[in-house]
Amino acid sequence: MNWDPAHLPDQTGRTIVITGSTAGIGYFAAEQVAAAGAEVVLASRSEPKMQLARASILERIPGAVVQTVAIDLASLDSVTRAAEELRTLPRVDGILLNGGAMTGGNAATVDGIPLILGTHVVANVRLIADILPSLVANGQANGSASRIVHTSTGFVQQFRVGVDDVRATPRVSIAAYTKAKTVTEVFAFELHRRLLERELPVASLVVRPGVGVDAKTPQRAGIRDRSTPYQRNPYTPWAQGKDTAAWSAVRALTDPDAQSGDYYSPAGRLRGLPVKIEPLARTFTPPTETAASVWEQLEELAGVRIPLDVTAGF
Repeated sequence: MNWDPAHLPDQTGRTIVITGSTAGIGYFAAEQVAAAGAEVVLASRSEPKMQLARASILERIPGAVVQTVAIDLASLDSVTRAAEELRTLPRVDGILLNGGAMTGGNAATVDGIPLILGTHVVANVRLIADILPSLVANGQANGSASRIVHTSTGFVQQFRVGVDDVRATPRVSIAAYTKAKTVTEVFAFELHRRLLERELPVASLVVRPGVGVDAKTPQRAGIRDRSTPYQRNPYTPWAQGKDTAAWSAVRALTDPDAQSGDYYSPAGRLRGLPVKIEPLARTFTPPTETAASVWEQLEELAGVRIPLDVTAGF
């Protein structure tokens, strides 16, 4: 279909959860799907920031339905509590896994997992395991697959990193981030294959946003204004705002033609309209033993087994 971010498919009746939704790409994804009629659940660590984000969305979209759920991706217990709250919702049609720490060094999560790996990958595995039965039930009840949208980065294409030992984390933050997103892609596509094999009505998709910079991001009170930190970026002349960087995720969440296993990226790699691209072979179709090993390591780190044997009467 010809994708127009200014005229999204009607999302009335759908509920979409977005982690890391109090700023940047996560906030603008929430604003955009709310404008299309979706009920939005902001899932982030700070309740005051979530209220600011909620107020900003309501200011621009009067009558929008915006809820909040507290989740600290650096604590697996917090993730489980958030999942318990999400399971009480009448429906969840999609979840955008957008949150995560951007700097790590020697920092670790509450559970002793390297911070970038823990917040960008392991927490998401726990969250998926905890809410998958609800996503399956939602897909069965509504006749349309629920969607899990994983966020990656163009660095995965630029830099090749090994995933044999998931926990082994590079000391430099950008390298640790690239590895975490490489692991994310391997896991996301393995999840796609396992869901498809069991004919479960849940889709696993991957997106990358390109480069979104503060200098080109629209003003929103308390979200992007003089009161919020400003980050300079050397890619600014070639980049886009964080509002347009959200488009790939928004398309994966809302495009009626999107399918499990799809990968969306800006057409210009750094910026542009979101288009479906071919995923990297090394993350989409790695050796079977590699995908299985990554899956098992992540389940162990997350302390769960992803319940792929769920049925209609879960």
